[in-house]
Amino acid sequence: MGGSQVNRALVRLYFEVKDELRDPVAAWAKLTANSEVYRRARGGRRVPLDDGTAAELTAAAIVHTAAEYGPDRVAALATSPLAGLVAALGGAVLTEQPTAPWQMLGPGFRGPEPDDWPRAAYVVLWGENNRLIRTPGAPWVIAGRYKGQKVVAIGPHPTRLSDETLVVRPGTDGALAMAMGHVLLKEFLLERPAFAEHALDHTDLPFLVRLRELGGAWVAGCGIGRRADRLSVYGGPRGESVEVLLPRFDDGPGVLRRGVPVRRYGDLLVTTVFDLLLAVYGVPRDGLPGCWPDGFEDRAEPYTPAWQEPLTGVPAARAVKVARELGATAERTGGRCVIVPGRLETSHADTAYRAMLALLVLTGCGRGWAQEGAGDEVPLVPYLCLHALGEDGANVGRLCWPLADGVLSGRTGRSVLVEAVRDGLPMTPSPRVLALPRPIYPVPPDLDLLIGPDDRCDVALPEAGLVADAVAKLAVGRVEPAPARAQDPPVPGPMRLMVDHAWMHEYGEALPTYRPPGPGLPVKPTYLVPYMPLVPFSP
Repeated sequence: MGGSQVNRALVRLYFEVKDELRDPVAAWAKLTANSEVYRRARGGRRVPLDDGTAAELTAAAIVHTAAEYGPDRVAALATSPLAGLVAALGGAVLTEQPTAPWQMLGPGFRGPEPDDWPRAAYVVLWGENNRLIRTPGAPWVIAGRYKGQKVVAIGPHPTRLSDETLVVRPGTDGALAMAMGHVLLKEFLLERPAFAEHALDHTDLPFLVRLRELGGAWVAGCGIGRRADRLSVYGGPRGESVEVLLPRFDDGPGVLRRGVPVRRYGDLLVTTVFDLLLAVYGVPRDGLPGCWPDGFEDRAEPYTPAWQEPLTGVPAARAVKVARELGATAERTGGRCVIVPGRLETSHADTAYRAMLALLVLTGCGRGWAQEGAGDEVPLVPYLCLHALGEDGANVGRLCWPLADGVLSGRTGRSVLVEAVRDGLPMTPSPRVLALPRPIYPVPPDLDLLIGPDDRCDVALPEAGLVADAVAKLAVGRVEPAPARAQDPPVPGPMRLMVDHAWMHEYGEALPTYRPPGPGLPVKPTYLVPYMPLVPFSP
């Protein structure tokens, strides 16, 4: 005995029915059909069980569920050893991966291939990345070190893979990323156009954005689908400029007042994404109105290196140094810099990831976000919110910035989530069999079998290969493998610094920004945006 564990009463009932029917799948069907007896048997102490028997029981549950209710009623977290099996059956594979790269790098985003790892000249391990040491990515990082690759770790504590570590206070990674973006914009795009050609050809920086008047000033609206012939309209024939109101969250929900150059486009007043980005990051130019930093040492105005220091604990000089190294390396190597995202301990992690991604977009490192593509995976948090949390009465509009239009005012998280599902968010029905590699609660209430590591689960995961073999045997004549899905070609388009969607504008997050750690929402609307239509940009 040993290897796996299973609920004592559950396995006793299973064997009683199996001895009668001599068919594991039929036994599971009969066992779960008597819901009152079955559910009364669950929740007791788990006892050891040999892996072969545990695999048979698990496979019987998977095959019966897929045959009777549909394969999408079987689900597994992507990090579970059963995820590949579940995907092959057409079940729901749940992902915790950040959605930000699809927002900024496009729906065709693909991270670096294994061979790209040792070729990377500069690698940033950002967030809780100790897991990298135990994953296939680690040997590639180590291989790159022999070729002069530099590895910088940014997170709550050092990692043994790095040459240098910046220890940041939990939840403040976005502030450091914004300060690094300030340095890159000033020194590599404004003072010296190191990445200007890349920005013109491969990003949305030259695209025109309409401005709308509000209280004697102006607020950025959506794009008009047209580009200027250069990054900025600064210094145009008429030399016009206006003061724009921009979101600020580091000192409470507030407003930044900074100027941008403008030009007339028919009846519209427009500026470029690049001009707005310089205003957001606080990179001044002569003659523009508003409040601007005096330099990197200005602590009062976001987003300077000195401003981030009391928030993150990272000395301003080190923030400048790492930003310059990233920019210089990207320029010298043609974009061979990589950011490896880890877990960020903040409810606004999506905002922080976008600030980090902006560093890659600005420096031409579009393949440098080391995250596997999610493919057809289902986002875990919305999945649990729909199926496990019940009605969510939280007002998602409470986190909108003060000058929002009120599109989300009074909306509940569930109503926003249902709208996102209607408009393309991947989602499947509530599961009857769910495999988790670690405890995650609450779980959907109508589960027949919960496979996981603790005593609240029905069975501990047996060896995944044994489960796959048992499923292959039991599924014959009952379940057809999922048909191979044709991969849609990547949607062409520029990498985005402005995520042009109404919900992003409402939250003040259409352009990179920083939100300090604090209470969030189970479903933050900006997290759902990449699955919904963005305003298309015309060539």
